[in-house]
Amino acid sequence: MTPTRYAFIKAQWHADIVDRALDGFLQLIPADQVDVYDVPGAFEMPLLARDLAATGRYGAVTCAAFVVDGGIYRHDFVAQAVVDGLMRAGLDTGVPVLSVSLTPHHYQETDHHNAIYREHFVEKGREAANAALMISKTRSEVRQAA
Repeated sequence: MTPTRYAFIKAQWHADIVDRALDGFLQLIPADQVDVYDVPGAFEMPLLARDLAATGRYGAVTCAAFVVDGGIYRHDFVAQAVVDGLMRAGLDTGVPVLSVSLTPHHYQETDHHNAIYREHFVEKGREAANAALMISKTRSEVRQAA
């Protein structure tokens, strides 16, 4: 039987934007079925995702982060490492690990860009919730048919 609990991990860099993904997620999955975890940044998400998935308590683990070019490091490398790590966590544990990790090509910390990305994260949170519900349902059907 697929657990009816979900884990939601969110990076704290740009939390004012990233937290909106949880808002969207909770529009479709009741808050009392979601355990929320904060991590410092995107790079810390895969390890916690793997650990949470390995508990067997969750039907899916969703991770949200906003990886932008800070001018100090190559953000595209960080984003790729994070997405690869999240995929590996899911494959290693057999629990879906979903990503709401966005890496815009052009981000400027202006009111206009922040408003656009806040709303975009709400939509991506809803999409992640839909994916979590769908994959949980499909996996349950596959197990019943076996």
